[in-house]
Amino acid sequence: MVLLGCVSLFGDVTYEGARSIVGPYLGALGANGAIIGVAAGASELIGYGIRLGAGIVTDKTERYWPLTILGYVVNLAAVPLLALAGNWPLAVALLVLERAGKGIRTPARDAMLAYATETTGRGWGFGLHEALDQTGAVSGPLLLALILAHQAGLRTCFALLVIPAATALVILGIAHGLYPDPAQLKVKKTEFATDRFPRNFWIYLVAAVLIAFGYIDFPLIAFHFGRSEAMPTSWIPVLYALAMASAALAALVFGRLFDRIGLWANFIAVAIGSIYSALVFYGGLIGAILGMFLWGIGMGVQESILRAYVAEIVAPERRGRAYGLFGAVFGVAWFAGSALLGVLYDHALPLVVALSMAFEAAAALVLFALARSERRPQQT
Repeated sequence: MVLLGCVSLFGDVTYEGARSIVGPYLGALGANGAIIGVAAGASELIGYGIRLGAGIVTDKTERYWPLTILGYVVNLAAVPLLALAGNWPLAVALLVLERAGKGIRTPARDAMLAYATETTGRGWGFGLHEALDQTGAVSGPLLLALILAHQAGLRTCFALLVIPAATALVILGIAHGLYPDPAQLKVKKTEFATDRFPRNFWIYLVAAVLIAFGYIDFPLIAFHFGRSEAMPTSWIPVLYALAMASAALAALVFGRLFDRIGLWANFIAVAIGSIYSALVFYGGLIGAILGMFLWGIGMGVQESILRAYVAEIVAPERRGRAYGLFGAVFGVAWFAGSALLGVLYDHALPLVVALSMAFEAAAALVLFALARSERRPQQT
């Protein structure tokens, strides 16, 4: 679990560092707000869509490591190549490739994490993994902010990200050598209905769709910061780093809370973060700082306890499919929301904020209803 977390740490230095500057980079290559919104959503859609097939392959073959390694290689190689992009269509193609790699690896990796977190508590285990992940997500943007502050160009930033990418792959190889069979980490037996997904899974999926549809992707937020001239360009990665630090803290806090109170932790986190968009777009510099902190809470929860609950209610032999389906549907909603909000941004910013807040609030209500109706499984 810790080794996979370290892989994620250096992986996030790579692609979250890139994500913190890709909005202005696409803008410099000639893209507008609509293009950036659609591109961000489309890349996520493809990456999440691939998870459905990857999840099925994971369950059928139980080839956890080959799928994980292949995905990381594709995922991490695409980022430094952005330094060579001469136009926005090529840059978007590389962003899609990067997300595709993540889609290949995620179901297999999450299935391995589900085995590894049985003894630690799933909320804490997934939360710790996400905290390490977000440590990299903080370091990457801060590193690029430092590089930009010394008058380096955006292309130089992308090229230097080859260093953490290579480090992540080395650690991944070490983890594979030490733990070649993740299923051996299983220490307890829990009875599940294996012929289908439980009813709670589908209700939970509705909440995830609402969260994804209403969540504004950072490239559009960064584009707004750059266009509004509310801050120097070098500050944008710093704000993203703040959000990632918030995500790391939220993953640990709400992960531990999840192990104690279950879905109520998810409800509380989504409810708290639902107002971030109003602060980001209309709160000035102080509002932007607070808004990005809340935005980070939402991201931390999406990557930790949102996944942990799936492992709690789905049988081990169906977790690959569950994570694949969950990711694919989440990605379709993310794409639809990103595309719509990106187009609306150029014409009706108040509507962007209103829609974002409405969908996050609706997701919180679904989680509230599910938490009230659920009897949490007993830990053994």
